Amino acid sequence: MSLYMDHSATSWPKPEMVYEKINDYLRYNGASPGRGGHKKSVAAGRLVEQTRKDLANFFNIEDSSRLVFSSNATEAINICLKGILNSGDHVIISSMEHNSVLRPLWALCQKGIELSIIECSQNGELDPQKVKSQIKSNTRLICVLHSSNVTGTILPIKEIGNVAKEHEILFMLDTAQTAGVIPIDVIEFNLDILTFTGHKGLLGLQGTGGFYLRSGVEIRSWLEGGTGSASESHAQPEEMPDKFESGTANTPGIVGLGAGVRFIEEVGLEKIQKHEESLIEALIIGLKDIENVILYGPLDPTRQSAVLSFNIKNVDCSVVSHLLDNVYDISCRAGLHCAPLAHKTIGTFPSGSCRLSPGYFHTLEDINKVVGAIFDIEKMYR
Repeated sequence: MSLYMDHSATSWPKPEMVYEKINDYLRYNGASPGRGGHKKSVAAGRLVEQTRKDLANFFNIEDSSRLVFSSNATEAINICLKGILNSGDHVIISSMEHNSVLRPLWALCQKGIELSIIECSQNGELDPQKVKSQIKSNTRLICVLHSSNVTGTILPIKEIGNVAKEHEILFMLDTAQTAGVIPIDVIEFNLDILTFTGHKGLLGLQGTGGFYLRSGVEIRSWLEGGTGSASESHAQPEEMPDKFESGTANTPGIVGLGAGVRFIEEVGLEKIQKHEESLIEALIIGLKDIENVILYGPLDPTRQSAVLSFNIKNVDCSVVSHLLDNVYDISCRAGLHCAPLAHKTIGTFPSGSCRLSPGYFHTLEDINKVVGAIFDIEKMYR
């Protein structure tokens, strides 16, 4: 039986209710929300707004209009970074960031922003005091990920949020690897901006994501057009979320995302988190004693999400991944995982690593099969 171990890239399979809700919308509604006063358009609009409210509740956002839908987390990150930063502003990030953060900031550096990259430990862990030490008079934003897509390392978000609040600096969090798996509270974490993707832990479809913008924080829009509101005006509406939601929404995707959130609430976020912790713990225990296997990250299920990178000494990670896929029918990802900074931090640049990322629907039996396959591959090359 095929084992899909690449949930850090996208979760699969989805809960049955996700498929059902998308199917129902496409078969029995199919209209554009906010694009007319007929019953189907109004009903589609209600579906979108219900998902917005469900997500706002999920992240403890008091005003759901401050949650904006986008095509993915990368787009959301670009909108926020490019909408809030100006030449002369200083930004602090960690050395574990994904290219979705690094690349737009690198582009902005060519336009006059300053960037400080705080070096994390070899396990990917970040000392909040290092954040504090990098703050300057022109520091505008601290932007970090919640959990690494390479090592699973969970950063001390609450402590970093306290540093940002103390110094009156905006705090932005990338939750691509944690939303739907680890509790996230925008108030508790002192978040000004939160970005999320819908197709990973939230169990929705690809092509969905978005961001939260705290009340009082204003950013420039980067796309103007039809919103279904204030159509008489030549100017883009300033009201949220219309300011950032130009064009026809990905309604099927948003409906599926809403179903994913409801599935998580029905099962219980704590139950999902505990199950994934048990899976990654079993994976760590099973692999750490295999000769010539090198593991990266905290190697502690309470300090990392369900992500584990590894290498076999003297065997290219792409070869290992190929064998897992074609001999054992186990899907994983090898390489740099769009996070070269993280691989430089943990010492695996430029070759990268193999990454295993199980999900909620996996079992301990599945983990044992993965461990057995890696044992066989290591033995083959010993």
